[in-house]
This record gives sequence, structure tokens and C-alpha cells, in this order.
Amino acid sequence: MGSVAIAATDGMLHFELAMACEVFGAKPDAIPGPWYDVTVCGDHPVRAGRFHVRPDRGLGHLADADTVIVPAVTDVDAEIPADLLKAVTAASRAGARMVSLCTGAFVLAAAGILDGLRATTHWAHTDQLATRYPEVTVDPDVLYVDNGNVLTSAGKAAAMDLCLHLVRRDHGPAIANIVARRLVVPPHRAGGQAQYVTTPVPDQDDHPLSGLLPWVMQRLDQPLTVEDLARRANMSARHLTRHFRATTGTTPLQWLLTQRVRRAQELLENTDHGIDLIAAAAGMGTATTLRRHFQRSVGVPPDTYRRTFRT
Repeated sequence: MGSVAIAATDGMLHFELAMACEVFGAKPDAIPGPWYDVTVCGDHPVRAGRFHVRPDRGLGHLADADTVIVPAVTDVDAEIPADLLKAVTAASRAGARMVSLCTGAFVLAAAGILDGLRATTHWAHTDQLATRYPEVTVDPDVLYVDNGNVLTSAGKAAAMDLCLHLVRRDHGPAIANIVARRLVVPPHRAGGQAQYVTTPVPDQDDHPLSGLLPWVMQRLDQPLTVEDLARRANMSARHLTRHFRATTGTTPLQWLLTQRVRRAQELLENTDHGIDLIAAAAGMGTATTLRRHFQRSVGVPPDTYRRTFRT
């Protein structure tokens, strides 16, 4: 957590820049303890969309930050300013956590920061990113990609998802939920969800998954298979998987695993239960299984998460 530096140069989009300032720069009253120290960095007043922005510090300050955020650029075909590339590269070498929102991924890619990593950007530009930077593994079908110290998001709403994901990583789900409520947005969408879902989540009570998902949430501690879910929904496993992909953008098992990890996070934050008991309550079976999936999904072991993020 700590300091957050937001890069600002001519040609960046005001929406993503303002979003980063709002999420990381405005601490809700309900949150105890320290918050982020946010600085907008640019070498001169810049034009972002239809607005003019006067930066707090120069681009050289990016290298002093714990987290560097590069908002979206308006024109992905325009030459990236050399001073921005130099500052972003220096920040990465200094060990900063590097984050791009939407087409800001083109800046990180041009600096070589995405080489050998998975990354994403707005779906309209994923082919262009992949063609221009073949060293980058571009995933066009996700909301955001978390490589630990390098993170990229798709466009607009997905950029908000990534910002909240960072708050969740740094402060835990309870704090992220407070921030989301203040912004009146959903508190968490997993990065592996599709950028574009052809069928939105329905409100109808008669939708095939409307009764299934709450039923599953009440039984996370039980061993559940795709076949169990299919029987409950009164459809074939193949048909259920199609509905899940259309509605949630992911598979039944991946969705189930995400809910179990979130349940484990809540228990680690709000109870004194041991890891074995939490593993059982979250449907992971054993502490070993919990640790493996938790580390892969959250980025730290359960014990470290509890010590760091217990509210």
C-alpha cells in the first residue's frame, strides 16, 4: 500500500485518471488506520480528455512510489512520450508495483515491463497490443490480470474492478467493500471474468441460475461437483456450463473456487478459527488445499493474510 503515484501526460483519458484519484485518494470515514498517499505526477500541466490537470510532482517522482498507476491513453497509435517511458521504466526498476488501466498497457508494454507476462487491455485493442508486442501474452477475455507486481486491466468498468482488487489485496475484503459502497459499485468481480458477456446477469426469478447460486453459497462447506450443481439446476453438466459462461463469464468450478477463497478470506479476517477449521468451512477439505488455492488466488499464504489484513 503506502504511496501511489499516478502518471499524467497529454493524451491520457480523464475517466481512468479521475477513477484512480477517487479510489486511492479519498479515504472513506468508516475506514480506520492509514490510507494511500496519492500524488499525480507530470512534468507540466496536461490535457486529459476535455480537462486540464495540474500535476503535484514531476514524472521523476514515479520512482519514489510504492505503486505506479498509468491511466489509459487516448490514441494507442501515437508515439509514447520519451519522458513517460523513462519515468515508468525507472519506477519499475526501483521495485514499484506497476499498474495500467485500459490502454495504459501500451505504455507498460513499450517500456518492456510486460515482456514474458500475461496482460490485457480494452477488448478493441487486444489484437493491436499482441501484434505490436509479441513478447507479451495478451489475454483478450478477462477483466484484469494480476501478475503480483505488475497488473493490467481492460477498459472503463474493468479499470474500477482492478482498483478495487488492489484495495482488497492491500486492506482486505471488508475495506474494499466499504470503498465500493461509497462509490456505489459492485465490491468484487474476479479478474478471470469475460470482458464482454453476451447475456447479462438476469433479474428474472425463473432464470436457471437464479436459485442455484444462493443454494451453493449456503453449502460452500460441502463437497460439490459440476454434476451436483447440474442436478440441482435440473439440467445436464454441459448445459449448466454454457449457462455459467454466459451469465458469469467463467466455469462452474472456477466460480465455486472463487467463492470458497472469498469465504476463507472473510473467516481469516473476522474469526480466530484455525486454518484446518477454515479449510473445512470453506469447502477446501484440508489446510494444504486451502493454502495452495489461497496463495494462487490472493498472492499470499492464509497466515500472512490474517496477520496483515485482519481488521
